[in-house]
Amino acid sequence: MLERILESHAAIRGGPEPHLITPLAHLGVWGKVDKAPYDHILAAESQKLFVEKLPGKEQDYWDACRAYCDTLYGRFLEAGGGESICLDKTPAYALVLPFLAKVYPDAKYVVLTRHPAAIFSSYAHSFFDGDYEEAQRHNPIIERYVPALAKFLRQGDVPSVHVRYEDLVGDPEGNMRRVYEHIGVPFDADTIDYGNDKHAGKPREGLGDPIGVNQHSRPTTASSEKWADELVENPGLLDFMKAMIDRLDPADLETIGYPVESIWQPLETAGSAPPRKKGQGPLRYRMQRKAIVRLRAAAKKNGVLRKALSKARLICDVLLRE
Repeated sequence: MLERILESHAAIRGGPEPHLITPLAHLGVWGKVDKAPYDHILAAESQKLFVEKLPGKEQDYWDACRAYCDTLYGRFLEAGGGESICLDKTPAYALVLPFLAKVYPDAKYVVLTRHPAAIFSSYAHSFFDGDYEEAQRHNPIIERYVPALAKFLRQGDVPSVHVRYEDLVGDPEGNMRRVYEHIGVPFDADTIDYGNDKHAGKPREGLGDPIGVNQHSRPTTASSEKWADELVENPGLLDFMKAMIDRLDPADLETIGYPVESIWQPLETAGSAPPRKKGQGPLRYRMQRKAIVRLRAAAKKNGVLRKALSKARLICDVLLRE
């Protein structure tokens, strides 16, 4: 939703999540790729020795990474409609923020946080048909992302603006004024109505959750505490979520805007909304996600299927080789 608002601004170009930084962060110097088709340990040590011979040493390496990104972001802007600012909304960047801050120390960072239980509920319903346990087995996103975001918000070297989702949908005008001021572009109230006809020409394709944002044309509080209604109606899910939250550092929760003393407050007024229905969202999208999850699980458990898929991949690689 925030991406849709920002890319509706005349000075900002958004679009599909580029995922440029995460692979770049694991080339060998910053992070390691255990299953890469080369000796990652040897490559990392060799690159470090090489970097030490450069005039600017490590800074030259960051400059090179930035030059790579500058070229791609720059060409992306050139292909646009005259925008001067490139918007990259890729959630996985939260896990490489120290690297990203080194490459782009002067970028305009907008840190969007939401109640951890709401994030996990949305994640489970968007990609796992509401199966909390399967979602957690696939990716413990709360335990991974909350500490990473909190650490970035606490650092003082790179400025950022912090926006809570609940505050954004409750007061979109006030919060977007803060965001636009941080970015350095004029406030445009029309962008808040991101779904109106005026912004019909802006790009809308790409990865991400298409369920909620396509149901509305501007920020709304309709889904703000839907997660609380769901947990009140399902004591088992509530215990599951409380155990997950208990594993987090209280200091991290406070930093991202959800202190432990008030984190379960929404439950006190929950339970009045109808239960969340499974199978929300575009049919094709839901079927694709369900098929991927089930086939991946089957491949892990079934050795024969895994062997057959590996053989099929080899055949495809041979047939498609140029």
